[in-house]
Amino acid sequence: MSIVPAATSANKKSRPQVNLTVVRREQLSPHMVRIVAGGEGFADFVNNGFADRYVKIVFPQPGVQYPSPLDLWSIRETMPREQWPYTRTYTLRWVNPAARELAIDFVVHGDEGLAGPWAAQAQPGDPLTFTGPGGAYNPDPHADWYLFAGDEAALPAIAACLEALPSEAAGVAFLEVDSDADIQPIAAPAGVDIRWLARNGVPAGESSLLVQAVAEAEWPAGRVDAFAHGERGYMKALRDVFFKQRGLERRQVSLSGYWAKGRVEDVFQAEKKLPVGQI
Repeated sequence: MSIVPAATSANKKSRPQVNLTVVRREQLSPHMVRIVAGGEGFADFVNNGFADRYVKIVFPQPGVQYPSPLDLWSIRETMPREQWPYTRTYTLRWVNPAARELAIDFVVHGDEGLAGPWAAQAQPGDPLTFTGPGGAYNPDPHADWYLFAGDEAALPAIAACLEALPSEAAGVAFLEVDSDADIQPIAAPAGVDIRWLARNGVPAGESSLLVQAVAEAEWPAGRVDAFAHGERGYMKALRDVFFKQRGLERRQVSLSGYWAKGRVEDVFQAEKKLPVGQI
């Protein structure tokens, strides 16, 4: 790869490294694979208490010799940036402290990307190294209802947040996927209406389904807590829906671009500092 690995403001203290091994791989749908990981390294995992928790998975560059055992933070202090391992950001779908396991769901589109192809081929015993977790969102307990919106990249985060809601919670979730075959069960409260939006052949990041569904929906009365994550262009459009059309306050909305059409994550992260990347 010729892309320079993304820089970071995190450090060893804020995002400690965790070394796990793959326990099993589960095919959730045609385009989503779940990797369950655990092992002795689970003792180094420090849960942060957020419903939306994410980690930075470490992928060593082929052809580069790294000290063993691999220590990302040491590498970043001692090796040139162009030789750093790549990192990819993924949500923790669930954490089971009793079983000393956690799960990460990956969107897979053939050989596209770095993490998806790895997950599609992962075998029990393979190493899984990441830093984190990070996170900032928990559902507002004082909200009257909840709104979730995202594409399949945000599906694991939204599913985790839905399952963290109190049983009496009400709301609506808009989830854009490739096709009906990508619909998966989510243990959401009975009062949350999950609306699946199938692109049916339209490429990810090029559909108007998600934004149109949120903009045209009849919103329940009361104060909403909105969580919208996914493709950057989608999020910019939803920003206008939330703040211009609906007049929401900033503190009511968790809005984040997870990826951008035509960008690998290293470029996407670098663009966050530029006008094009600001949500």
